[in-house]
Amino acid sequence: MMCALGAAVCFGTATVLQAMAARAAADSGRGGDAALLLRALRQWRYLAGLALDGVGFLLQIAALRSIPIYAVGAALASSLAVTAVVAARLLRVRLSRVEWGAVGVVCAGLAMLGLASGTEGEQTGSTALKYAMLATAVAVLLLGFVGGRLPERGRALALGLGAGFGFGVVEVAVRLIDDLDLGALLSNPATYALLLGGGAAFLLLTSALQRGSVTTATAGLVIGETIGPAVVGVVWLGDRTREGLEWLAVLGFAVAVAGALALARFGEAPGGEA
Repeated sequence: MMCALGAAVCFGTATVLQAMAARAAADSGRGGDAALLLRALRQWRYLAGLALDGVGFLLQIAALRSIPIYAVGAALASSLAVTAVVAARLLRVRLSRVEWGAVGVVCAGLAMLGLASGTEGEQTGSTALKYAMLATAVAVLLLGFVGGRLPERGRALALGLGAGFGFGVVEVAVRLIDDLDLGALLSNPATYALLLGGGAAFLLLTSALQRGSVTTATAGLVIGETIGPAVVGVVWLGDRTREGLEWLAVLGFAVAVAGALALARFGEAPGGEA
């Protein structure tokens, strides 16, 4: 669980650092997106954010190899709480009492999950499940083309959900890769599901945040990356809770996700005065 929480801290802090770098890049000159990105890449905060993203991804993989997917998914959703707290400190974003309450709710949900979570399931996943993840990754990519043409009100939700499903594919695919030999990796459909699902998720999320409501897109993201993978982990990979604590795990999962949804506006770099 510590690896999952560490990943959430890395991802949440990286969001704020990259927000600060992007704002400074925008203030230092004009130009298109490429010019802004190049200026941001010259700033230590942006590079530090990228480094934290890398560390977070490694911690996420470690967590997925040791605890159930439902616990990892809820912990990653809690990165929004980290972003909110760090933004309040570094970007001077004022949090309402409700938002501070949501941060506390997320922490309470994660505490319940930590108490109730067992070890990861011992099932490695069938070949059919691996191909199903690959098919889901392809479907996520197709959803991006369709969702981008929807009216503005539904576009952000569709693209956010699609991004969540893509990241969910990554979570499941990590568990379906049990042999790191190059030949085994190349012959495993889960490898391609991981790459395609992750790439499609980043594209859809970027599009959703640029072309629609940040809050709506992030809410869709949280729902997509937590519920589906949790079900797959329990039903097909054998994830379980500690004996007699199933109710606590379900309650903790629901509470943590609900708290994250209440903080959905922090899914994009928060605004405010530096």
